[in-house]
Amino acid sequence: MDFDWLDPQFDLRKVTPKEIEETFEDPFCIRLLPSDLPDDSDARYFCLGKTVGARGIFCVFWTDGKRYRVICARDMTQEESTFYDRKNAEFL
Repeated sequence: MDFDWLDPQFDLRKVTPKEIEETFEDPFCIRLLPSDLPDDSDARYFCLGKTVGARGIFCVFWTDGKRYRVICARDMTQEESTFYDRKNAEFL
C-alpha cells in the first residue's frame, strides 16, 4: 500500500503514520463505505483496525485504488471496538 502523507489534516502526534499503516495491514480490519453519499462526491471509506500493540484505530480515508490518503484518524470508541470484535467473531 502506498500512503500519501503530504499535508495531513489531523495531528500525527496522536496517531502516528506507522500505527495507521499497521491498522490497514491488520488481517481482521474492517473497511466500510458509507451508503448515503451524494452522487457527485468522492467516496470516503472507514477503516477499523488494530495495531501490532492492539491499539484500536478508526480512520476515514480516500483511495484511487493505488494510493491511500488518510483524512482523519483517532482511537476507536467503545462502540466501535465492540463492533470490531463482534464482526470478527462472526468470521471465526
